[in-house]
Amino acid sequence: MSKQTDDLQNKNNPSELEGDGIEDVVNLAFNSQALIDDDYQEIAFDMTDGDYDSFDTTNSSSYSESDIQVLEGLEAVRKRPGMYIGDTSLRGLHHLVYEIVANSVDEALAGRCDTINVDINSDGSVTVSDNGSGIPVGTHPKMGIPTVEVVHTILHAGGKFGGGAYSVSGGLHGVGASVVNALSAWMEVFVKRDGKIYKIRFERGVTVGQLEIVGETEETGTTTTFMPDSLIFPDITFEYHTMLTRYREMAFLNPEITINLNDHRETPPVEKKLHYEGGIISFVEYLNKNREVLHKQPIYIATRSGDVFVEVAIQYNDSYSENIYSYANNIATIEGGTHMTGFKSALTKVINDYARKYGMIKPNDKNLQGEDVREGLYAIISVKLPEPQFEGQTKSKLGNSEIRTLVESVINDKLSAYLEENPAIGKIIIDKCLSASRARDAARKARDLTRRKSVFESNSLPGKLADCQEKDPTFCELFIVEGDSAGGSAKNGRERKYQAILPLWGKMLNVEKARIDKVYDNEKLLPIVLALGAGIGSDFDVTKLRYHKIILMADADVDGSHIRTLLLTFFFRHMRPLVEAGFVYIACPPLYRVYEGNTSYYAYNDKDVEEIKLKTGWKDPKIQRYKGLGEMSAEQLWDTTMNPETRKLMRVTVEDALSADETFSLLMGDRVEPRKEFIQMNAKYANADV
Repeated sequence: MSKQTDDLQNKNNPSELEGDGIEDVVNLAFNSQALIDDDYQEIAFDMTDGDYDSFDTTNSSSYSESDIQVLEGLEAVRKRPGMYIGDTSLRGLHHLVYEIVANSVDEALAGRCDTINVDINSDGSVTVSDNGSGIPVGTHPKMGIPTVEVVHTILHAGGKFGGGAYSVSGGLHGVGASVVNALSAWMEVFVKRDGKIYKIRFERGVTVGQLEIVGETEETGTTTTFMPDSLIFPDITFEYHTMLTRYREMAFLNPEITINLNDHRETPPVEKKLHYEGGIISFVEYLNKNREVLHKQPIYIATRSGDVFVEVAIQYNDSYSENIYSYANNIATIEGGTHMTGFKSALTKVINDYARKYGMIKPNDKNLQGEDVREGLYAIISVKLPEPQFEGQTKSKLGNSEIRTLVESVINDKLSAYLEENPAIGKIIIDKCLSASRARDAARKARDLTRRKSVFESNSLPGKLADCQEKDPTFCELFIVEGDSAGGSAKNGRERKYQAILPLWGKMLNVEKARIDKVYDNEKLLPIVLALGAGIGSDFDVTKLRYHKIILMADADVDGSHIRTLLLTFFFRHMRPLVEAGFVYIACPPLYRVYEGNTSYYAYNDKDVEEIKLKTGWKDPKIQRYKGLGEMSAEQLWDTTMNPETRKLMRVTVEDALSADETFSLLMGDRVEPRKEFIQMNAKYANADV
């Protein structure tokens, strides 16, 4: 996970602003990006006169044949990179590495490779090497140039379109290597094949020179080094921990391979060997390592049907959340798909059939629902098939209809047999599901009670909410403020046309340790649910959200950090679409006011203070340290923390749901020892500038 910060052009602070460790705990689970509100400001900030700014879209120039552009070669990729890698943020940057590594993994799936090395070089480039068969280097029969050049310079050129080289692969569109090449300042490819070492170089997708022989060898394989183009990616900083999470995942899914991940930017280099003979069984055990499991050995189901291989690993724990991770040909299908649908429907049927067969559900009782049987469930679903149908190049959802039928059949047969053969484990699982069902009923009653109250009350919004005048959620901001004192300053300092304030006080429920029915009884969390207006849990509907900026504003101290983390745990567990849509932000109030006479500047850390002294020439200025938001006047809070022209925000997004889930369970769960070890290992980062 990462945190990026930008200089927000603070008119009161001449220094370049950096994070000050304000959200150390949260940054381990989320990718937080500071944003300049320029685009938002253009639309909404001129509402002081009652009107929105309008945009003049007319164009006086003519529209002729010369206006039709034909993008040749890889120009289209450089012109619209988001079409090929999703975006040009850190996510897109890491996607470049994934594309090259995926090619090496496909070699492993074909039985031609067992070792992959991923090296982050000291200059910021990345090298991926494998001991596969090596990309063919002979002249391509159709294109008339070396095949390795075809692969890297022509879109939709590859060995995965039915030529027989790969029966199963993750790279199916033939754009991986060529897209990475197009978006790199330079790329060098070395191929070990036929007793020789070949080299070819590219710059921004264009071949430089010719393929040449640079040595001899008895080994085979491909080594690719590339430097992402700074013209495309504003921040070329690969994150080791993000890559570690991804390639650990890859090693779990492919127990036959070893992935060595090395970071040469550190001294000495950080090295990690990733190899798991237990495959997805080890994967589930790893995910549950900081939880109390209900059965020690995961339930493992695997079958092959023709060219399709399905494997599933299941293990229940005593938590209240469900986590199912699905993959198709090693690609993480974060939006699920037919394999996920088949698994869920079969799991619900098998559990209900088993519970009824042995009288654990009475004849007149309703069946358990899907959410009941998935509470506390950790599952990995991995399918490998020759012709997967993915949605888009980023492959986030599997569409093969036949896979649903196959997965349903496999789970129905083999999970039923497992429960029959292991009645003690079956009873533990059913008891967990029944307990979840009772809690769901309690939550429904509490929810209905809340809704009935809303109908009869003159105002269904929480009493302490100071709402904004604007009704279009696109332009509305909700500040969730710690404490009544700070809430009062925020109410007085806000722009009431589009800024709403909801003050909270005291620490709230840790939802990591509580079911959803407890949320409806919690006086700290219920006002947030009512204010947002989009429901909670399975009822959450992001289209009903009343604000498109939910800004957490708490003191820059331990208590404030704890409250932020509790709120983010709540959003992640019960309103995850809110976070995934990018609607959650963290306000960054300054820590100091540095002033002489009537001139003052705001500083976010000690480094800022020194820079202000250096820039102003002040030797011994007065320094006010804010102990909390309540110490700021309404004007100061507006200038530093709420004004879109001068404030500093961090957008909170889920960079990796698996990593975020692991961190929340570690930090907010019941087990003390793993949390203690984590804190000891990471304490040195707590006060460091980020």
